[in-house]
Amino acid sequence: MDNLNCENPKDHEKAGNIDRVAIFGFADAPVNSNLYKDAFNVAKILAQTGYLVVNGGGPGVMRAATEGAHAVGGKVTGVTFYPKEIIRYEGKDPQNQVDEEVITQNYVERTLRLLERGQVYVVLNGGTGTISEFGMAWGLARLYFGHHKPLILYGNFWHEIIEAFKKNMHLREGDLSVFKIVNSPHEVLVAITEFGREIKEGKHIHLRVDNDEEQAFTL
Repeated sequence: MDNLNCENPKDHEKAGNIDRVAIFGFADAPVNSNLYKDAFNVAKILAQTGYLVVNGGGPGVMRAATEGAHAVGGKVTGVTFYPKEIIRYEGKDPQNQVDEEVITQNYVERTLRLLERGQVYVVLNGGTGTISEFGMAWGLARLYFGHHKPLILYGNFWHEIIEAFKKNMHLREGDLSVFKIVNSPHEVLVAITEFGREIKEGKHIHLRVDNDEEQAFTL
């Protein structure tokens, strides 16, 4: 494949039981920032491998994810809402030209629909919105452990954050086993490949993607 340099080509084969990857991150990431470039390259390699990319339809990391996927002919679903009174929400970015737009009625519904649409979550650096998405995804993964949707935390800074949680919060057994920390687009694919392998081995049961309430947040 073009632009996919790796030691093991199998790492760049799409996991047959995973189709959609949601990307979360900072809405205010400047176009020329490393964060924007990371989101672009992650989405590009995901789309090139055959995954549909899901994002919140806004600017920054979300727009970068769409552009990265489109750079190699990939498809993108954007989950949006159009606020009437919220003054600190970026809203839909007209330059984020997603292929499918799912319009929701409020911010909470938007978050839930993003978690519902994605089968794997890639969380880059971000602000309070990203923190809330990460927290909800992490909580759901713990609650539905065994057929949960996994998290991929992008960037070495996550080690320090997780260590702070471990030191100061009351984490339960298994809380740290639902995510992997990676530091490159290639490592994102490796993490997804490993998760797909775990599904085949029966470590994650009830793989499903539908819109029925509780089952929408499990694999």
